[in-house]
Amino acid sequence: MSSFCSNCTVNSHYNILDDIVSSTRKRVDRDKRAGLPQYRAMRREPFLFEQKLRGDDISFICEIKKASPSKGIISEDFPYLDIAREYEDGGAAAVSVLTEPEFFQGSDRYLAEIRDVVRLPLLRKDFIIDSFQIEQSARLGADAILLICSILAPSELCAFIKEADRFGLSCLVETHDESELEMALAAGARVIGVNNRDLKTFEVDTSNSIRLRKLATMDIIFVSESGIKDAGDVDLLRRNGIDAVLVGEALMRSQDRKAALTALGNVKYSMKK
Repeated sequence: MSSFCSNCTVNSHYNILDDIVSSTRKRVDRDKRAGLPQYRAMRREPFLFEQKLRGDDISFICEIKKASPSKGIISEDFPYLDIAREYEDGGAAAVSVLTEPEFFQGSDRYLAEIRDVVRLPLLRKDFIIDSFQIEQSARLGADAILLICSILAPSELCAFIKEADRFGLSCLVETHDESELEMALAAGARVIGVNNRDLKTFEVDTSNSIRLRKLATMDIIFVSESGIKDAGDVDLLRRNGIDAVLVGEALMRSQDRKAALTALGNVKYSMKK
């Protein structure tokens, strides 16, 4: 792992996104020189990711990641194909795959290989800063991409959503506050995620999702990201109109991920109609 984590501890106002974006620009330049990959697998239908999130009950996007800037190594033993199968067997609506290599120890290869073993829609979780990455994501077998408002200009966000639409890719547009939510809505986002983690302080507050949910119409698919640990967290979000949760660490650290996923959804009071 990179040594940036020590900086995060010393300086609570350190914005890790600056370093990640800088690293990503260099990676994209290398990828452009290498050229686009061959199509790994064709997706079954366009925008499958968002279709799967429109269920009667809260949906689960289950994440596969080896490490994170705030937690370090999460999974020393990293059987990512087996993890994807466990998520599918446990009733996940979609799988999120970290592909950022330096700070999250992800890989494009993980996504491409997982595409071959599960039928669930796959979210490529990376830092999309160039339109090149959108077609690249489609060729790797993704059904959806993450677009992070805090690292994009409004014009870039609009252009990237339109480009993703061209490839039948859904966009999970990540926000953290009211201004970013307004930016996402103005860009025509159909799926909006709320990162409950403040990337400047690393503090987590799941009520952030509930607060922002009230500012968007119910036709927008709303996803709560980060800090979801147990069934109580899930039910609180469910009762406040959240359509889906993205869960990573709580499942990645479990010895029985299928059972852990079942336990997260075991409170069956639904606000969704």
